[in-house]
Amino acid sequence: MPELPQVHPEVTWAQRSSDSDPERNYLYVSIKAADVARSDATLDIKPTNVTFTGNSKKGVKYHVSLDLFAEIDPENSKVNHSDREVELVLRKKELKEEYWPRLLKTTQKIHFLKTNFDKWVDEDEQDEVNEDDYANNFGGFEGLGGEGGLSNIDFSKLGAGLGGDAGVPGEEEEEEEMPELEEGEAEA
Repeated sequence: MPELPQVHPEVTWAQRSSDSDPERNYLYVSIKAADVARSDATLDIKPTNVTFTGNSKKGVKYHVSLDLFAEIDPENSKVNHSDREVELVLRKKELKEEYWPRLLKTTQKIHFLKTNFDKWVDEDEQDEVNEDDYANNFGGFEGLGGEGGLSNIDFSKLGAGLGGDAGVPGEEEEEEEMPELEEGEAEA
């Protein structure tokens, strides 16, 4: 059987920082590798590098190696492997209030690496964020995620920041009346 073509999966990331609490000093990293079973994946987390390789059920070989900007603590990092992606919560080794300026050591733009704006919080606003995010709800590190799961997440808060009935006319907004069709248009 011929060698599978190797593809870089999309990688998204966000972070939190704390100079006093290791539990609030981490990176969110998501490796988008659809249809890769846990048994067909290898994940190697080292202090300065994360490497993922996996073969999908559709014949795609995913591979990515990330040389990190600074050191992480692999022993206290968490993994959740789902059918769509591998989600990592990597604890930063050094306690600092400042964010890392970038995820990777290199300053070059990497085409498959993107900011995860769903999880991103500005550095000066991170103390105001409710810590209901799922960083602490992952399973252990055993076997790429242990029991894992997101059973402790309160999904009722998922759309809390979206506002009221977006797109639905309110009191300030009146719906316009549609004009009547003219006879020539009605026959068409």
